[in-house]
Amino acid sequence: MSTADDIALVKRQEAELVLRAFDEAVAFDLGSAIRARALAENLSLVVDVRTWDRQLFFAATPGTAADNSEWVRRKVNTVRRFQRASYRMVLERGEAPFSAQSGADPADFVIAGGGFPIRVEGAGIIGAVTVSGLPGRKDHGVVVDALCDHLGRDRATYALPEPTE
Repeated sequence: MSTADDIALVKRQEAELVLRAFDEAVAFDLGSAIRARALAENLSLVVDVRTWDRQLFFAATPGTAADNSEWVRRKVNTVRRFQRASYRMVLERGEAPFSAQSGADPADFVIAGGGFPIRVEGAGIIGAVTVSGLPGRKDHGVVVDALCDHLGRDRATYALPEPTE
């Protein structure tokens, strides 16, 4: 699959993995599902689920560090500002830090996978589900899988293929 194909699939994920409603219970369900998967698969992950004005779920599994929370903060900022998955930014721009001209200070924004917009029917993008701990493409996949499960969608339909080296 080419980078253009990956971008098209991430755009499709963003457009189709839309929640009918979002509240504290949905945030808890999504975050808990990601945490449970991390524990079951022995993945070191920090997971954060939030609206733009408040954090609704946070968990860290063994093997994470304070730095993972910092990566989450910067990924959330990127999703909020650019209104797209942070991994789409990687695919579109590469992983080089934002330039000074962009106004997106690398201390507060990062181009790395793992931040995904929470889109609600009739409301648009209202927050983000974000993980940190794995390589960016895998961080992104963990969030997409959780949204697929929550929405009753087939994971395979939305999964990015393993990259060929």
